[in-house]
Amino acid sequence: MPNHKSQKPQTWTVLDALQWTAGYFETHHIDSPRLTAEILLAAVLGLQRIDLYIRHDQPLSGPELASYRETIRRRVRREPVAYILREKEFWGREFMVTPDVLIPRPETEHLVEAALVRLPDETDPARRVIDLGTGSGAVAVSLAADRPGHIYFAVDRSYAALRVARKNAGLNGVPGRIHFFAGSWMEAIRQDGPGFDMIVSNPPYVPSGQMAALQPEIHDHEPRMALDGQGRGLAAIDP
Repeated sequence: MPNHKSQKPQTWTVLDALQWTAGYFETHHIDSPRLTAEILLAAVLGLQRIDLYIRHDQPLSGPELASYRETIRRRVRREPVAYILREKEFWGREFMVTPDVLIPRPETEHLVEAALVRLPDETDPARRVIDLGTGSGAVAVSLAADRPGHIYFAVDRSYAALRVARKNAGLNGVPGRIHFFAGSWMEAIRQDGPGFDMIVSNPPYVPSGQMAALQPEIHDHEPRMALDGQGRGLAAIDP
């Protein structure tokens, strides 16, 4: 978005900004350029996307333009939209995400769905469920919210990731239902106690040799330790 300080400032409306940004994103080969422009501008203005069209002729203030320009710059550097907005929807809930955690994927919702099928509504006895490599906590939080009567544990080697996961537990109303553990998976599984009735995990699964071929949004921005499964991509589960 042009910003020539030596010239008289141009008045930008919502529609002007969307049209210019969509074209700019297209020239930079950003996926879904118009949709991305709408998502970013709606976030800057604190609106729903549909509201952008109701207010298409609304002029943008100087601070709004500055904030929007910054989101555009970040996206053109191929930073994922979820990191720019610091949030991602998963399983019908909003989760905070930072570069310390993998962005929750829609495919991972299949893991939640499969676990819920196997977790009874009845809580007598309560099942013990452990999420290995919890990251943002998306899986553990979703299970704890939908099956609140069971006992949940979430493990990650990254203290920064666990801070995000704890925050997401609070944001989604389950802060006291999940026990967080920092360390290796084997340490968590082998700790003294009655064991676990269910293990869930979305482990690193990309072979090291394929990491460089990933999209820049993934390769350059998401945590490598959450993606790189080494060798064949199975290091996390190989005996």
